[in-house]
Amino acid sequence: MHPAPFFRGNIMSIRQLAGIIDSLSVLIGKAGALILPLLVLTILVNVILRYTFNIGLIELEELQWHLNATVVMCCLAYALKTDEHVRVDLFYNRLDSRGRDWVNVLGLLFLFLPFTALVGWNAWTIAAYSWELKEGSPMPSGLPARYIIKGIMALGMTLLMLQGVALLLRALCRLFSPQAEEDRP
Repeated sequence: MHPAPFFRGNIMSIRQLAGIIDSLSVLIGKAGALILPLLVLTILVNVILRYTFNIGLIELEELQWHLNATVVMCCLAYALKTDEHVRVDLFYNRLDSRGRDWVNVLGLLFLFLPFTALVGWNAWTIAAYSWELKEGSPMPSGLPARYIIKGIMALGMTLLMLQGVALLLRALCRLFSPQAEEDRP
């Protein structure tokens, strides 16, 4: 069976699903970006304490890592949605929009989605194990509840994978539905 009839009949529901995923990526990406001032402040305090007063705090070091990881994991899907991610472009920009859609479909199906699914699955396994252990920092004065950041990483990978699904759905709609032409980037 050719996929075109499926996309013609379900184009609105497919677009709505992609739109919901897009909205979630934007919401979480913008919320993650709001953490950046706190990260900068934490780094600033850590540097001042360390180099002015010769006081090193493991808690501040770990907080920096956790805040940085949270920002990155919240913003990955947003960067993908807004096409601000790194793209190794050997020929992509020379293609017409239909050719770009085919490159995106093949890249998403055979590279991006399998990779994000594998990493996401393992991230959830690691986060669950960390939760079971009630894992904290191995440092005596480090932060407790390391499972929280591991859960955030698993959520971020899941959202990234979902954003890939949204991009895939949009590209397939454009390829197999004539009325989806106005969706072309």
